[in-house]
Amino acid sequence: MSTQRLSVYAVDPDAYSGMLAIEKYIHAGDLAPTIIHLLKIRASQINGCAYCLDMHAAEARKDGVVQRRLDVLSAWREAPSWFSEAEQAVLELTEQVTQIGQGGVSDEVWARVGRSYNEGQVVRLLMAIGAINVWNRLAIATHQELPAL
Repeated sequence: MSTQRLSVYAVDPDAYSGMLAIEKYIHAGDLAPTIIHLLKIRASQINGCAYCLDMHAAEARKDGVVQRRLDVLSAWREAPSWFSEAEQAVLELTEQVTQIGQGGVSDEVWARVGRSYNEGQVVRLLMAIGAINVWNRLAIATHQELPAL
């Protein structure tokens, strides 16, 4: 990857304020941290955002997500016993919202999510998926540099 094009925060710290408010909202709710980690990592895999993958995988491990689950997350359908019904519903929702132009969110996925989450939680899930997609786009567009190994 080439050199970072710019730092959004350095150029305009206020540009982050809205995103940080969304993050605060997401984390203030009753969604399990594991759910938030899984959806952020899955969206970042789809979008190809190395910066976000590195950050969110580290956070997930710190919060106790088993490395083997992270290793197979991109192929979660092949390891259904490793992910709860609620986690699988969120992963499907994350994929469909992240790739919204490929047919939207199906009624089947919407119903599956509704069996595991109440409407307030669904709002937080949608906000979390939307936020990680924005973060991915900012990091990729600006060539945000990864921390050194």
